[in-house]
Amino acid sequence: MLTFDRVSAQGTDRIALAPAALTIAGWAGRDEAALRHHIEELAALGVPPPSSVPVYYRGAAALLTQAPVLEVLGPDSSGEVEPVLVSLADGLWLGVGSDHTDRKAEAAGIALSKQLCGKPLGQGLWRFEEVEAHWDQLLLRAWATQDGVEVLYQEGALAALRHPRDLLARRPGGPGLPPGHVMFCGTLGAIGGIRPAERFRMELHDLVLDRRLHHAYAIAPLPVVA
Repeated sequence: MLTFDRVSAQGTDRIALAPAALTIAGWAGRDEAALRHHIEELAALGVPPPSSVPVYYRGAAALLTQAPVLEVLGPDSSGEVEPVLVSLADGLWLGVGSDHTDRKAEAAGIALSKQLCGKPLGQGLWRFEEVEAHWDQLLLRAWATQDGVEVLYQEGALAALRHPRDLLARRPGGPGLPPGHVMFCGTLGAIGGIRPAERFRMELHDLVLDRRLHHAYAIAPLPVVA
């Protein structure tokens, strides 16, 4: 069960949700030439190419978590800050989450790697209709802590990602997002390269309405036992 604090022009309330389904939209950048180049780079490292661009990975709804600590197997995982659509009975809401992924398993299969880690999700939500018109101006940021030092890990405007209406129109089983469904909407490149961390902190910043959504979690690696 997830708990959300919803903020809209009508006020603030709290709601609980047992998520019914999780979709993770991958390769969701708008620059298709850059995407193709990145796919070729990853292919050279042994990462299989996606079957489509964008691609929609299905994840177990039970992967969604709001816990302050995320347990992972071994030292080879890392976070990815993403805008997240949450469909409720009264429409779409926007939050911030992390598509935490096992990078070692990613070389064997991206879908597999995404199933191996929980998906942290913040408690704050904004009504999507209130930000839809200025989606491109929303700023996404993440910080990673390594050896006790926090550094900026990701930063950029959502103009770099496909608009959610575009993603929803292409989604298998769409268009739209049924109530109870959660969809991660893509990420930005990592500053200095993808790498593990001890703690991951993220925010979605609405410059137009002057507000922010926050979430943070610590990463606890479990020993890999043969």
